Amino acid sequence: MQDFRRFRGTITYLTNDALESAVNCALALERPLLVRGEPGTGKTLLAEAVAEGLSMPMIGWNVKSTTKAQEGLYVYDTVQRLYDSRFGDGDVRDIKRYIKLGPMGKAFVAEERSVLLIDEVDKADLEFPNDLLHELDRMRFRIVETGEEVVAKQRPVVIITSNNEKELPDAFLRRCVFHFIDFPEPEFMRRVVDVHHPGLESKLVDQVVSVFYEIRNSMRLRKRPSTSELIDWIAVLKRSGVEDVKLDKNLPFLGTLLKKEQDIVSFADQLAGGRRYRS
Repeated sequence: MQDFRRFRGTITYLTNDALESAVNCALALERPLLVRGEPGTGKTLLAEAVAEGLSMPMIGWNVKSTTKAQEGLYVYDTVQRLYDSRFGDGDVRDIKRYIKLGPMGKAFVAEERSVLLIDEVDKADLEFPNDLLHELDRMRFRIVETGEEVVAKQRPVVIITSNNEKELPDAFLRRCVFHFIDFPEPEFMRRVVDVHHPGLESKLVDQVVSVFYEIRNSMRLRKRPSTSELIDWIAVLKRSGVEDVKLDKNLPFLGTLLKKEQDIVSFADQLAGGRRYRS
C-alpha cells in the first residue's frame, strides 16, 4: 500500500468537498478515478491539479476513436525494423530496439510514482475499457515479442475522464471510484474567474457571469458555453478595454462563447423576439 497523501486542490484549481473526497477515496483504495461531466468542467485539468498537488509527474494518454488498449502498454515498430533491415546498420535481431512503451507502460516503469491520465475513454470502441482491466488490476503486462514482463515499480494514480458519449461496461465501472463534476453555480464561477483574472472589477465580473448564465440556460443552444470559454471571453474583453457588457444584439465577441452557427442564429432570434433566457 502506497503512502496516503490527501489532495486538497491547488491555487489555480478550485475544488469542493465532494471532488476532494472522490480523489482521496481513489488514492486510499488505489483504484482508478473515473470522472464524468460535460466538456469544459475541468476533468482533464483535474489530473494536472492532482499531479501538482501531490508533487508527481503526469503522463497523459489522449484516447481517440481508433485507439486500442494495446497502444497504452507498448507498440512493436515493425515498419522501422523492416526499414533498418534494408537500409540500416543496426542489429535487427534485437527486437527490444523496436519495442516502444505506451503511456501505461511508461507509468509502470517510472522510478517515481506518477499520475496517469486516460483522457476521454468513451471515444474508443466498447471493448477498449474492458481491455484495460487486467493490466490496471495487476499492474503488470507481458511483451509478447520478447517474453519480458513489465511490472509496475510504483502504482500510478490513474484518472480516467469521460464525456458520457457512450455507456461504459459494468465490469469496468466496478473497478473505479466515480465522480460526476457538476457545472459550477454562479457563486463558485465567480471564484474561478477571480483565480484566472484576479483584480477584475467586481461590476464587470457580475455582468459577465450574469450574461454567461443567461446564455447557457437557453435550452435552444446546441452547444452551451463552458468555463474555459467564459475565461477566454473575459480575457478578450480585458484586452479590448471593454468595461461594461449587457445581453443585447451588440454583445461583444460572441464568437468566443458560441461556436456553432445555429446557436448564433438562435441567440439573435431570441433577442429579436424579445424573449428572456430562463434563469
